Amino acid sequence: MATTEVSPMDQNPTPPKQPSFQQHYPPDFPRKVFAETIATYLLVFVTCGSAAICSVDEHKISRLGASVAGGLIVTVMIYAVGHVSGAHMNPAVTLAFAAVRHFPWKQVPFYGAAQLTGAISASFTLRVLLHPIKHAGTTSPSGSDLQAVIMEIVVTFSMMFITSAVATDTKACRNTDQYQVDQ
Repeated sequence: MATTEVSPMDQNPTPPKQPSFQQHYPPDFPRKVFAETIATYLLVFVTCGSAAICSVDEHKISRLGASVAGGLIVTVMIYAVGHVSGAHMNPAVTLAFAAVRHFPWKQVPFYGAAQLTGAISASFTLRVLLHPIKHAGTTSPSGSDLQAVIMEIVVTFSMMFITSAVATDTKACRNTDQYQVDQ
């Protein structure tokens, strides 16, 4: 009668190693969440604040100025906190990165909460500072619902395409020393 040998591996199978808490939430994770809160706060404060001021008096800031302010604050926040948190500043960006496995799903709720906290805090600050302004930063409706949906798709695609290209392209220039201003 033939006997089969049992290898030591079969006798004591070790369960697959589960990722530790430290892997999902590294020690600098609270710093990342705080950076997202600040970046989102400043994004909403500058973009909505400049739009609100523009809607009241175009002599203080033009529509072009309000648009440029929005673009500049995004650039500044990417440079300021991009190395800390990734500078998502938008739950859609965080979800997109998680969907393509460039961001851990377990951290998404924390980033989303940080972004909402920053946006709501900035909105409250603008409400306090610009209290007499009515319709602050709002646009009057024009065009059809279909036009609005198409515009949202195009703008969101553009934002996500640029964000993904810059954040995930391994061939992109990672050395930003060439952009530093000499002191």
